[in-house]
Amino acid sequence: MWPEPVFEASAPPRGALSVSALNRLVKAHINGDPSFQDIWVRGEISNFKHHPRGHMYFSLKDDEARLQAVMFQGYNRFLRFRPENGLMVLARGDVDVYERDGVYQLYVKEMQPDGVGGLFLAFEQLKEKLKQEGLFDRKRPLPRFPKRVAVITSTSGAAIRDIVTTLGRRFPTADVVVIPAQVQGAEAPASLVEALRRLSRLMPPADVAIVARGGGSIEELWAFNDEAVARAIHASPVPIISGVGHETDTTIADFVADLRAPTPTGAAERAVPDRLELEKLLIDFRRRIQARLIERLRRGMERLNALRSRAVWHDPARLIRPHEERLDRAVERLERAFKLDAERRRARLDQLSFRLGDARRLSAACTMYRRRVAEAERRLLRVITHDVRARRAMLKQWAARLDGAGPLAPLRKGYALVTREGDALVTRAQDIAPGEALNVRFADGRAFVTVWEVREEEFAWKNETDGRNGPTI
Repeated sequence: MWPEPVFEASAPPRGALSVSALNRLVKAHINGDPSFQDIWVRGEISNFKHHPRGHMYFSLKDDEARLQAVMFQGYNRFLRFRPENGLMVLARGDVDVYERDGVYQLYVKEMQPDGVGGLFLAFEQLKEKLKQEGLFDRKRPLPRFPKRVAVITSTSGAAIRDIVTTLGRRFPTADVVVIPAQVQGAEAPASLVEALRRLSRLMPPADVAIVARGGGSIEELWAFNDEAVARAIHASPVPIISGVGHETDTTIADFVADLRAPTPTGAAERAVPDRLELEKLLIDFRRRIQARLIERLRRGMERLNALRSRAVWHDPARLIRPHEERLDRAVERLERAFKLDAERRRARLDQLSFRLGDARRLSAACTMYRRRVAEAERRLLRVITHDVRARRAMLKQWAARLDGAGPLAPLRKGYALVTREGDALVTRAQDIAPGEALNVRFADGRAFVTVWEVREEEFAWKNETDGRNGPTI
């Protein structure tokens, strides 16, 4: 058998680093190298976790490697899309070492979907979010004849010229106010939001506003897909017409606006009526009104001629004669009615006079019976009064008897009732103990006493000559 090897312990080398010291050294090296700062990384999101505090933790991976990444809440609140697993993104940030775990990770400051497909995903996500909040539901009616039109767009593009030209050609009486704003680039969303806020401060206020720009790629139109711009459009105090890009272009601003126009020129056409069409409409109204007036005049003349042709205008007495005959017949009927009514009233008066005589006799009989009833009432009152007095006297006698036989009668003669607490009656001296508290009741009140001494005595009872019994000591 082979002999077991013997290992000799070597002395620890001088200058050995601790784990934390090594991590700090690596961190300092990475932080000092500018190639690890402000870099862009392309990768697929995996293990995505949105912490309740707002921070985002995830990994970026490709076919061969994986990189830990974190995006703090102060940066991710500006994202225009919702990160999720499987999404290809471009992330910008700094590489640093997390000393506790000894791992390096990318601290992301900015992130965007990778390619046009990513932009479409961000567009769909924001569209669904705002739709769920109800920002697409409100559609305010546009004023038919606006006095003031506000235009929010770039002053250097072709869109502003097309809009102003169209507004002046179609409805020159409207006042046009241009609010300049950037419509492309990183600063475009903030510029559009500020222009929309200025819209609410216009004096005099605008009746309708146009938000527009010319055509372009999806990247060039992306400012109109910004969430802040969409919310500013929804908060506008006046109706908004969206005229962004060409007819095939669609932005979030189109859904939030009160009306979508296919082009900036189309937005101007929908903002104001066409002067030529209004003139044609007025000419048509005038023609129709004139035709109606002429028709009414013609019918009036026909009626006037028909009235003039009637014979009554040549012999007016012919109209009066039939009415005179009707008046004579009415006067005759009225006289007959007056006579008949007078006869009926006279007969009724005779009948009432006859009945009035019977009423007088009945009144005399009633007077006699009233006297009899009054006399009977007086006699009855005397009888009742005498009876009540007799009964009251009898009641007093019985009350006096009951009072003399009652338990309180002896108290008025000088006797007293002795009771304990709870009104228990004491009848014998031997039931009392010295120091006991008693209640002595008299006819006019009570006395609360304390017993000092108890003496028992015998009483002799005898029958006196008057029949009353009394104690003899």
